[in-house]
Amino acid sequence: MPDQFNSNEGLTIWAVRSAACKSCDGHRSCGQERAGSRSYLCCGCGPGTGPSPTLSLLQDPGPGSGCSTHLAEHPTLAAPALEAQLFVEKFEGALGKGKGKKFYAYKVMMMKKWLKFQRDFENFKTACIPWEFKIKEIESHFGSSVASYFIFLRWMYGVNMILFGLSFGLVMIPEALMGKPYGTLPRKTVPRAEEANAMNFATLWDFSGFAQYSVLFYGYYDNKRTIGWLKFRMPLSYFLVGVGTIGYSFMVVIRTMAKNAHDDGGGDDTSFNFSWKMFTSWDYLIGNPETADNKFASITTSFKEAIVEEQESRKEENIHLTRFLRVLANFFAFCTLAGSGYLIYFVVRRSQQFALEGMDNLGWWERNEVNMVMSLLGMFCPTLFDVISSLENYHPRIALRWQLGRIFALFLGNLYTFIIALMDDINLKLEEEKIVRYNMTIWEASLYNGTVPENATAPPIQVDPADVPRGPCWETMVGQEFVRLTVSDTVTTYITILIGDFLRAVFVRFFNYCWCWDLEYGFPSYSEFDISGNVLGLIFNQGMIWMGSFYAPCLPAINIFRLHTSMYLQCWAVMCCNVPQERVFKASRSNNFYMAMLLFILFLSTLPVVYTVVSIPPSFDCGPFSGKTRMYEVIGETLEHDFPSWFAKVFGYASNPGLILPFILLMVLGIYYLNATSKSYKEANLELKKKKQKEK
Repeated sequence: MPDQFNSNEGLTIWAVRSAACKSCDGHRSCGQERAGSRSYLCCGCGPGTGPSPTLSLLQDPGPGSGCSTHLAEHPTLAAPALEAQLFVEKFEGALGKGKGKKFYAYKVMMMKKWLKFQRDFENFKTACIPWEFKIKEIESHFGSSVASYFIFLRWMYGVNMILFGLSFGLVMIPEALMGKPYGTLPRKTVPRAEEANAMNFATLWDFSGFAQYSVLFYGYYDNKRTIGWLKFRMPLSYFLVGVGTIGYSFMVVIRTMAKNAHDDGGGDDTSFNFSWKMFTSWDYLIGNPETADNKFASITTSFKEAIVEEQESRKEENIHLTRFLRVLANFFAFCTLAGSGYLIYFVVRRSQQFALEGMDNLGWWERNEVNMVMSLLGMFCPTLFDVISSLENYHPRIALRWQLGRIFALFLGNLYTFIIALMDDINLKLEEEKIVRYNMTIWEASLYNGTVPENATAPPIQVDPADVPRGPCWETMVGQEFVRLTVSDTVTTYITILIGDFLRAVFVRFFNYCWCWDLEYGFPSYSEFDISGNVLGLIFNQGMIWMGSFYAPCLPAINIFRLHTSMYLQCWAVMCCNVPQERVFKASRSNNFYMAMLLFILFLSTLPVVYTVVSIPPSFDCGPFSGKTRMYEVIGETLEHDFPSWFAKVFGYASNPGLILPFILLMVLGIYYLNATSKSYKEANLELKKKKQKEK
């Protein structure tokens, strides 16, 4: 048999010959070879019986050999014998009978190399997925619910990479390379009164000084229509990048939700669940002891998840008592949320009164009352919600969703309280800007000996940009607040991990031998990974990025650094300092609950940005939109100067509310129709699966 011959194919021919041999009545030994033939023959069938069927297939025995009579007497041999004949004709070159032997050998060799290349490329793509092996290791020890958080974090990292590419490539780099350098304009120069402390660490940590007057913030950018030798349109690019950031975020979140819903299918896969796990879980290609340990832990965790799912599906409960306890728990949660909302509203009103009266005579608590109250509520309310959820007796996955929803409402109140405070600051800055503009008129008049310069032939007066009075620039102030909040949240998260997880685990590990009770199973014990708190912290941090990136283009870069370091630090903390949850449960395959909250936060984060762009006038002396009544006027200016007049008319007709409103109504009706169709298909899919199970 040739080398190119596959072992399975050889076994097929051998099985056919054996079947033919066993069907014969003769008792001669097999293996005789006919002279001058390359085919291996079966024994003869005795005198007068004719040659075997295998001989008739592999070598033509000639007419009158009795082969057809023999096949007619043994119909069970007809199908495999015909299959063997077709196989011989197909691989004639491999058997050395035709002229295509070398070509066939080359084709087989190239096919094997191509299959090997495909396998290696798939392994390469898997190895290129960031943190894939870390997440698999966490999933093997802590279950899919904890791993779903790290998968979500990795997805957020990819989204922020795209946002960083937009802001860095189309806003920050063009301004740094083609814009006017530092010190040429007042908006690009540190004021004279701040130069002494502009490079201090405390000043830079507060994102003031040289950090404030750089490409990191809105106020640094020039308002010229074009900059550099490329005639780059900076105001238009800045506006379109802001719009594109929001548009891309909506698109990618909705697309991911649709993909997850499609992957979910609409049915269940719990048929013979334990049998599949018992007989098909192990991977016999594992050759690494560490990988084998991870696989063993993964199988053990999957069995725990399946047992919890089965227990919850068969649990019998008193429905009336359960409903009463759940209503009572929701009442307590509502009272907690209402009380926290009123407390935040109360301290915000107090802080506004303190700001009007002056902050000089106030103590430390009065200065930081809003931040401290928010931090304390964020620290104690989730623990209270966890105690309340024990009354409801939900499945762990459903209990996690209720916990996420309640903490979501709490964080949302904190976020919008922060936005309301920023809106008040913006209004104060706008009032201050009016005073500054009046003072600048007086200052310009004083340069010409008390008269306002009206003579165009008068020589211009050279003034250092650091000495020019300037407005408050409320856009930079908003960007600074979001950057500070992001950095402080990152530092708080890292300190919480080091103190709440690492030092706690060290104390339990080394003091357990000399303590009065068992620290590992009693108080304080090892901490569990807080899925709800970490997920919501990640979602609300992303909401701050979406709100603040329009005023601070550096925010996506800061968030990428935060997510990158959080992945390594939290992976280390989970594997070294945390223990699995007492009730391990399987995460939902669709994972759309996280995405639904993220989409809601994206919508709420878009509202303040759209309001400031449409309703609030930009600062008069800083930013790419200075000198305009509203920021969106850059679109009309571009259409007027860079496009034909007919295009501006078409755009005006297309932006008419009389055309937009019917289009929105048509989109809503289309979404409703597609949603109804999707539900009907899902129900039909479930019915078909039920019928299929009944047929089994």
